[in-house]
Amino acid sequence: MKVKTVVVTGANGYIGRHVVKSLLDMGYQVKAIDLVTDGVDPRAEISQMSVFGGDPDIYQKLGEPDVVIHMAWRNGFVHNADTHILDIPGHYTFIKNLFEGGLKQIAIMGTMHEVGYWEGAIDENTPTNPRSLYGMSKNILRQIALQIAGEHGGVCQWLRAYYIIGDDLKNHSVFTKISEMAEAGKPTFPFTSGKNQYDFLDVEELARQIAAAATQDEITGIINCCSGKPVSLADKVEEFIAEHGYKIRPDFGAYPDRPYDSPGIWGDAARIRQIMSRIL
Repeated sequence: MKVKTVVVTGANGYIGRHVVKSLLDMGYQVKAIDLVTDGVDPRAEISQMSVFGGDPDIYQKLGEPDVVIHMAWRNGFVHNADTHILDIPGHYTFIKNLFEGGLKQIAIMGTMHEVGYWEGAIDENTPTNPRSLYGMSKNILRQIALQIAGEHGGVCQWLRAYYIIGDDLKNHSVFTKISEMAEAGKPTFPFTSGKNQYDFLDVEELARQIAAAATQDEITGIINCCSGKPVSLADKVEEFIAEHGYKIRPDFGAYPDRPYDSPGIWGDAARIRQIMSRIL
């Protein structure tokens, strides 16, 4: 059987480097694309390049892969950066040129921030009403990508991520801040009530889910890459502190809860569990 070739854009990003490793561990041929590639698994074929130059022959230039996992995105941790909106034409042209060149399948990184305020589980039919430029841009890109793939008879998978943990010094989350303050010897850190519930997933498991979802073509469209289990932020913070042996303590209630944060939001994991059951 022919081994699938997979191109990963944004391969040196926080999630991308883990996805490259997971694909390689699963036996796929991987071409890793990014502007800087110092953290990419050396087993991959590595290329330092931009995919946003508008090249109409980009599919051929990438070696005519079976699948493209598109994760390249600027300023993902800065939710109201102008670049989210300004970069949309580049993503559109890249995806359009891939399918016009002959690509059959693309998987693109999505986010819970497309949905905006929501209480309860999110599935593939949940309406979206994003409240940040980041969420708005991802929402637009999902619509564009599904439209283009449909016009060309191709497959598009939108891999929607939730609250990602692990590799904590690289993810710019509250856990990064806790680690930094703990390393600095601070005894406490100010925090909200911590009562809000989220869907937490370690970045290595997220990468395995992305790799598994993108290398099959029976389950398509929106796929939640998630645990499917709501956990309070307070419980996850306490767990994180205990796991790392930190002495620092959260000062719960020092910051008010933000009125636009959902009291509980998580992913419906039915589709990803079906995918993962096939590789176990």
